[in-house]
Amino acid sequence: MRKIGRFLCCTLIVLTFVNTSFAQGMKDPTHWTYESKKIANNVYELHFKLKLDEGFHIWAINVGGDGFQIVPKFYFDKTPKAKWMGNIKEKGKLMSENMEGIEGKVNYYSREVSYTQIVQAPAGSIIKGKHEYQVCNDFMCLPPTDKPFTFQLN
Repeated sequence: MRKIGRFLCCTLIVLTFVNTSFAQGMKDPTHWTYESKKIANNVYELHFKLKLDEGFHIWAINVGGDGFQIVPKFYFDKTPKAKWMGNIKEKGKLMSENMEGIEGKVNYYSREVSYTQIVQAPAGSIIKGKHEYQVCNDFMCLPPTDKPFTFQLN
């Protein structure tokens, strides 16, 4: 009986490391582009555009479900004279369904989604920060990722 317990324990440890190292060795399935668009005098839209490889999805900001999913978050460095107007908005084809292992319906985007933040700042300002997110496919979720971004307001 002790041998079976040790075997199961060792097997679980090995499987955990194999799954983690496999996920870390995968090609990044996300393709981000960043652009700013002037919409009024000293008012800009910051656009974060994401294209995902086939089979991957990213959770919606309002994910639903049991609350254990890692949703996209955007962090902006302090920028002199910059004023953030409203919250970040997402746009894409929202999918909503029940998924195995998750309690309640979850919301997510496949293929592509864009996020927009409006900022009031002087022309020539540089807006920097990072965003955090997690992408998943039908078999696993990749470890959460942080990516830096930079916008030049022209």
